[in-house]
Amino acid sequence: MAATSAAAAGADAGPSTSAASTLTPALFKRLHPRPYLEKFLGEGVRPDGRLVGSGKKDEAVWRDASVNVGSISTAPASALVRLGQTTVVCGITLEIAPPDIASPNQGFLVPNIDLPPLCSPLFRSGPPADEAQVLSTRLRDILLSSNVLPLSSLLIEPSKAAFVVYLDVVCLNYDGGVLDAALIACVAALRQLVLPTATWDPDTLSTTCEPISPSSPGTPLALGPTPLCVSFGVFNGHLLPDPTLFESQLCTSHLTIALTLPSPSTTASKKTAAAALVHVYQAGAPLTQTGSEGGGGREQLKKCLVTAHARAQELENLLMES
Repeated sequence: MAATSAAAAGADAGPSTSAASTLTPALFKRLHPRPYLEKFLGEGVRPDGRLVGSGKKDEAVWRDASVNVGSISTAPASALVRLGQTTVVCGITLEIAPPDIASPNQGFLVPNIDLPPLCSPLFRSGPPADEAQVLSTRLRDILLSSNVLPLSSLLIEPSKAAFVVYLDVVCLNYDGGVLDAALIACVAALRQLVLPTATWDPDTLSTTCEPISPSSPGTPLALGPTPLCVSFGVFNGHLLPDPTLFESQLCTSHLTIALTLPSPSTTASKKTAAAALVHVYQAGAPLTQTGSEGGGGREQLKKCLVTAHARAQELENLLMES
């Protein structure tokens, strides 16, 4: 009888023990994402190996970034940017159109972010996803507010003709931080763009545009301050710089800080000036209610601003090397 009971107990324990042994880290992450992330953060490390820190230079809290310009041979200018696993490509196309009646001395800058099904199963074919439209609006606001490309430099003839610069950003792999990567790609592409020589003919009421060649080299853009943005997430009071998609989906608060740095053509004396704050986007729970470590929401916001400035300097160095 005792042997039968022991055998039955062993049989009952067998399946549960077998099930526990088959719970791989990948399966545990999928079934219990919050405990999975909590266990990592409790050890002072994030799932991708980065440390949970304040973003100092000696702490690996940022994902690796790379910039490759001229990746699209058929575009006047282009750039491919990788931010961790996130990959975006920006291609520039030019068009000539009459200026807006309200701004007869300015051209147009039209950015757009596309999130195709290729980049993530979160997106489907058809009309642009809501997230793509929101990101495109934010990208446009940052580019125009920073005055990285003075619209007056796109003018051909007042009230008659001006350049339209289309910045088409396509996400190839979506793993968080798409706005950060898209802005880097736009800046890198704009730095490579050369406008062809265009003249307005009052007799024919048309614009003549000469292709770029050794005899007609065109005009490089005179860019203004460099806009860059840095994203943060807050999970259980932990500040997570540059969160991945997995981390972003679990964060209770999201913060994106956009700022500008002096342009490469700025004199050395002016480059020492502090970065200018352009935009701060905050979504989710207020920072004062996140139980943040090291103080309330105001202290955490100050930490994010200091960290974003240091990260922007690193990204600017990366752009200079590309």
